[in-house]
Amino acid sequence: MRPRWSRSGSSQLYTPEEVRALTPIRETVEKRASLPDIRDIFLCHAWDDRQTVAKQLYELLVASGVSVWFSENDIGLGEPFLRAIDKGLAKSRIGLALVTPALLKTLPAAGVADKELSVLLARDQLVPIVHNTTYAALREVSPMLASRNGLDTAEMPMSDVAAKLAELVKL
Repeated sequence: MRPRWSRSGSSQLYTPEEVRALTPIRETVEKRASLPDIRDIFLCHAWDDRQTVAKQLYELLVASGVSVWFSENDIGLGEPFLRAIDKGLAKSRIGLALVTPALLKTLPAAGVADKELSVLLARDQLVPIVHNTTYAALREVSPMLASRNGLDTAEMPMSDVAAKLAELVKL
């Protein structure tokens, strides 16, 4: 299926469920497009994933021309951690929650990722990316986050996830 934001000649195919889930996110992208100094995506991830799968997703998105707020690159030395994250959330069109086993372990502790998710859920800006876990496992930890349709690397490679997201946020 081809959503309205899909560029002609795009090789990305979307399921009807993906189109239904991503259309409101695309509308948020369009509404926030004119904000100054805005990033396309805020990447929420578990600290333990920062050098592995989160970095991989970040690199794939950047290679696709997407501007990504990623804590590893965007929090300066000596900068207040939570304030930097707050600014990153305010200056991003949408947010991704990279749902991994590491994130599922940290959410009950109500740490930084939990705060990021609260903001993104409240603003209707969130796309979950499920990786090496399941929506059933996510529902056990965060029913609210699990209620959001997203993309799952069990169904497609991470490179396809990044390509769909890049197409979603490009204006």
